[in-house]
Amino acid sequence: MNQNDRAQGVLLGTAVGDALGAGYEFTHPAADVVIDMIGGGPFDWAPGEWTDDTSMAVCVARALADGTGLDGVAQQFGAWYDTNPADIGNQTRSVLSRRSRSASDMTAVASSLTGRTGGNGSLMRTAPVALAYLDDENGCIQAANSISALTHSDPRAGEACEMWSFAIRHAVLHGSYDGIGLYLDRSDTDDFWRPLLDAAETGVPTDFANNGWVVHALQTAWWAITNGSSLPESLELCVRAGGDTDTTAAIAGGLLGARWGASAIPDEWTRKVHGYPGYDAADLAALTDTLTGATS
Repeated sequence: MNQNDRAQGVLLGTAVGDALGAGYEFTHPAADVVIDMIGGGPFDWAPGEWTDDTSMAVCVARALADGTGLDGVAQQFGAWYDTNPADIGNQTRSVLSRRSRSASDMTAVASSLTGRTGGNGSLMRTAPVALAYLDDENGCIQAANSISALTHSDPRAGEACEMWSFAIRHAVLHGSYDGIGLYLDRSDTDDFWRPLLDAAETGVPTDFANNGWVVHALQTAWWAITNGSSLPESLELCVRAGGDTDTTAAIAGGLLGARWGASAIPDEWTRKVHGYPGYDAADLAALTDTLTGATS
């Protein structure tokens, strides 16, 4: 029962973090500002509505649930893009606007992009990978990297998705954040990531303020997780950190939900959350059950 609750927390945690941060995106809320699912923001979201972060996570989850693999993820991304979403990252738009419908073609387009290719847009959607690979540690890592590469060719983006998916998987299975350290113990990127995570635990958000970049986004999420005493408090900290608030809170929410479970999410958030493709919390729960092979 506890493991199922934690599994249910992954997508729901992503979604509520996303919807909580949506109304504050690109701002830095003052200490006296009450953080809530107010909607609005630069894209005029409805209260409780999730953004592209969760929409793309749902795309990943649906493809993994129906067994269509990487090509299915690419097709889901294309179908979502064709709805003309209000918010979409520049890097992701550059890839999806090419209308690639196969994984190999989409990955090739992503690899051809020049300039800054290490945005946070693949990390924000990586949480459901963990649910699909609860019984396959290596498969989880490989799938996280491959799905990241569909739109983000920067190696740091792939590494971040590997580490976060691995950590979410471990949290669902064991109820702890130890997966971060276990991933680094087995990774040849330990020298890069461990000092950054240590700095996040002891630092302040202005130390990693460029959280549209995957590295600073991950640091912001880890700072909020390790400095908050509960799931709601940590998500509020993400929003108060400012910047790309919906995305950092979505990233943190996936791991927080995996650690504390859906039961740790306030009921008023669960009742309010909704978004593409016409889903609410119950639909996320059903999708989770399909991914994990659980029964409702």
